[in-house]
Parts: sequence; structure tokens; C-alpha cells
Amino acid sequence: MGTITGERYNGIDLAESENQQMVAQMVRDFGTREIMPKMMEWDESQEFPVDVFRKMGALGLMGVLVPEEYGGAGFGYLEYVTAIAELAKIDGSIGLSMAAHNSLCTNHILQFGNETQKAAYLPKLATGEWIGAWGLTEPNTGSDAGNMRTVAVKDGDYYVINGAKNFITHGKSGNVAVVIVRTGSVGDSHGMTAFIIEKGTPGFSAGKKENKLGMRASETAELIFTDCRVHQSQMLGKEGEGFVQALKVLDGGRISIAALSLGIAQGAFEAALKYSKERHQFNRPISEFQGISFKLADIATKIEAARLLTYRAADLKNKGHNVNKESAMAKLYASEVAVEIANDCVQIFGGYGYTKDFPAEKYYRDAKLCTIGEGTSEIQKLVISRAILK
Repeated sequence: MGTITGERYNGIDLAESENQQMVAQMVRDFGTREIMPKMMEWDESQEFPVDVFRKMGALGLMGVLVPEEYGGAGFGYLEYVTAIAELAKIDGSIGLSMAAHNSLCTNHILQFGNETQKAAYLPKLATGEWIGAWGLTEPNTGSDAGNMRTVAVKDGDYYVINGAKNFITHGKSGNVAVVIVRTGSVGDSHGMTAFIIEKGTPGFSAGKKENKLGMRASETAELIFTDCRVHQSQMLGKEGEGFVQALKVLDGGRISIAALSLGIAQGAFEAALKYSKERHQFNRPISEFQGISFKLADIATKIEAARLLTYRAADLKNKGHNVNKESAMAKLYASEVAVEIANDCVQIFGGYGYTKDFPAEKYYRDAKLCTIGEGTSEIQKLVISRAILK
């Protein structure tokens, strides 16, 4: 392990760069103006506020990692993590949708698309003109993606796709989806292929929208394929590379879920800290009671640990290193402590923490998804244990 000297850890500069500070302030200003006034209304109605994401696109938040030549912000993972965490401090749903759009759909095309595909799709995605979806999970194959049942059969210059994907962020509202389907035998990691499929393609439709515990303004729905004909020019990379591509995309995606977890945890902590100073019992603020002050100390320490893991993974990713283990560690730890911290936040608020008049209950509901999406905590442990036992 490395050492901490001043504000450096293992070569990472822990002091926020000017770019990070600028991004953080921009997101805070935008969130205060465009998200806070309506976020509980969206949560209640489960409305996916597309217009908000169009406005985020104008700020560069829908193409954070996309080079400027394709209409993106041209930033790296440190700025990206900062943006997600700041959004999630305000509303986890908006942070989640922004992360899924950037890390999964857009990043898959950025990493593995040819020049024609990048030129066609990245400018629309990076500016928020189009919303992106990404499809790997199926009703009967979550973590067991090797046994997927959505199949593509070659027919001349086309592939005919049949099957369904579920738990897809932006499954209904997405203008384009990157979908991984089976083109070979069941269980073969080289038997899956990725395609870019536009909304409106015959045989491609949205199914049921999920009614969720938390992250309710982030749309989650089915994708259904019925004799859907997709031209071979829509293939990402070569036939059989889809699953390997997906694993690489998820390595980066897990950093974004760690950042999402970090933001939710920080938001819950700040709300609880503020409340503990304002709430008086026995003629003094409850923050002065050891039961509360020690709880706050534990929360602050866990957040700092999660922050170190998350920014270390982001820094390594920026430098082009394999982050399979580091991203899994960051995602595992940050997501699990986000749930613990959100729980503690409700406890500090007491009875008010159980009501929708205060922010604690929403952080509590939103946090849980972080331990499930983009690989459950159990799958992260599998990834980590395999890496350390090599």
C-alpha cells in the first residue's frame, strides 16, 4: 500500500483540481436551480425528466469522457466522478441516469465503435440530444450473463434478434441502445456480440416500466426484440466480442456507481449533521450527545475511506491501468457504506427521518440500488477474490 503525504496518496493528488472545483460548482448551481424544486414530485410520480438531461447535455454532463471533437467535454475520470457525486448528493436518480448514459451506452461506443459509428452517435449522446440505454441483463440471467437467451441469427447482411432485456435504464425513453446478444453457443464468453440499435427500428420496442423502491426518477424498463433486423454495420467490434467488451465497460461503470454511492452518502451525512446541530433535546443540540457525535464520526470516516478508494480507481483508470480489482473494491465498499450511512441518517433524524418532509428517507431508499446495479456486492467480492487469488 502507498503512503499519505500532505494531500497525496499513491501518486494521487487528493486536492481537487481547478477543473474538478469548476465541475462541482457548476453541478451544485444547476442542481439547486433545476433539480431540487421538483425532485420529490418526480420521485412520487416516477417521472423521468428528459428536459433536465437535455440541459445537462448543454453543460457537457452527458458526454463528460467524450473528446471535444465529438461534442463532449473531453474530461477524465476524476472530473467525471466529481460530477456524479455532486449530482447524487442532490438526487441519486439524476446521478444514476447521468452515470448510466455516460458510462454504459456512450462509453461503449466511444471505446469500441469504429469512426463511422462514433461520428454518427457520440455528438447526439454527448450533447444530450439523444438519451442512451445499455442492455445486458435479462429476466432469467442477471449476473449469469453467459446464459443469455436473447439471440441474433445472421441473415445475409442483417442479424435477426429475438428476446428481451430487463432492468434497463432508459429502456422506454432512450433514443439508442447498445445491446449485447448471443450469436454463439450458450455459456461461451466469445459467443456474444454488441449492436447499436436505434429507437424506431422495426421489431424493437419497450416493455414494462418497473415500479421501484428508490431511484424513482431514473427510468428502468424492458427492451423487447421480435424479429428485429439489424444491419451488420451496427455491430460494435467483431462478432463474438460483445461479452468481453461489456466486462471492460463495467470496470469503468463500477467507478461511476462508487461515485454515485459516495454522493448519496455525503448528501445523507450533510443533512444529518445539519439537523443534529439544529435539533435540541434536554436543552442542547443532539450533536452534543455522544451517541450522535460518535455516529457522525463513524460516518465521516467511512465516507473518507470510500472517497479514497473511488478516486484511486478513477486515477488509475485515467492512467490507462487495468482497474478490474480497484473498481470492484471501490464499488463494493462505497455502496455498502452508503446503505449504512443512509440508515444512520434516518436514525439521527428520528421520527422525522421516516417522513417525506425531510431528505433522510429518500437517501435511504436510493442508496440500496448501489449494492445491486452493475454487479451485486456478491459479484464484486467474486471479482476481487479472483484478482487476489491469481
